[in-house]
Amino acid sequence: MSKTVIYPGTFDPITNGHLDIIKRAKKLFPKVIVAIAKSNKNTMFDLEQRVEFVNRAIEKIDGVSVDSFDSLLVDFVKKQNSSIVIRGLRTNGDFEYELQMQYANSKFYPKLETIYLGSNIKNGFVSSTIVRSVIACGGDVSDLIPSGVDELIKEVKCM
Repeated sequence: MSKTVIYPGTFDPITNGHLDIIKRAKKLFPKVIVAIAKSNKNTMFDLEQRVEFVNRAIEKIDGVSVDSFDSLLVDFVKKQNSSIVIRGLRTNGDFEYELQMQYANSKFYPKLETIYLGSNIKNGFVSSTIVRSVIACGGDVSDLIPSGVDELIKEVKCM
């Protein structure tokens, strides 16, 4: 079994909840790759900005790297010589969605294992959707996103 775990998502933008999952995954695995999906969604931030945000958030965490992908997740996981994906869960709705994705992914890559980590209570309400809404209304998101990322977002939003 691989010692590398993939943590996929759009990270639009990365939140403290995402960072918590990354740190906890790092306790379980020697190598964590945060895999940022190019995404067909209408994202607030472009791929390069999202990569920069995640890099800023993880810069002091050894064994964690960032990559992006524009393919099926299973193809990216195979390319990284991994067979493990980690996902964070906040709600029952998250679980239902993630379970469907697990079934679909295992159809294409039967060796793929998905590990779920529940969010901690402090970040249970935090989502990228909420953060984007607060940003769009000009609110302060500094308590919802990793330190340093708020400055990058301010720079982007002022341009």
